[in-house]
Amino acid sequence: MKRLIILCMAFGIMTSACSDRDDDLISINIRVKNMSSLVFDEVIVGSEDHVYETLSPDTYSEYQEFETAYSYAYIQITSGEEVYVLQPIDFVGEEVLPIGLYTYELNVDAEGQVILEFRID
Repeated sequence: MKRLIILCMAFGIMTSACSDRDDDLISINIRVKNMSSLVFDEVIVGSEDHVYETLSPDTYSEYQEFETAYSYAYIQITSGEEVYVLQPIDFVGEEVLPIGLYTYELNVDAEGQVILEFRID
């Protein structure tokens, strides 16, 4: 019986210590991953309020909080002297993302088009 009580206490401590990294979020959090072979000197997501700086190939930025966001957005990437833009036409029919952690994986193709892959973290 004593072992059962100790086992139950240990199980209770282990399960209460575990939490998801998004348990305490109060907003939408988006980070950027550079999927290209270019160095991104600056990435603007949505507006000048959300600027990510100096992303080497295959690296992630820190998360930034957004009040409203969608699975895609206006993206402006500056790499050296080049500027690449993804300009959505509208968000008709799109739903606002719920509070959570997300990644915009960004690439630039041979024609200079920005490719955005949306990921839920």
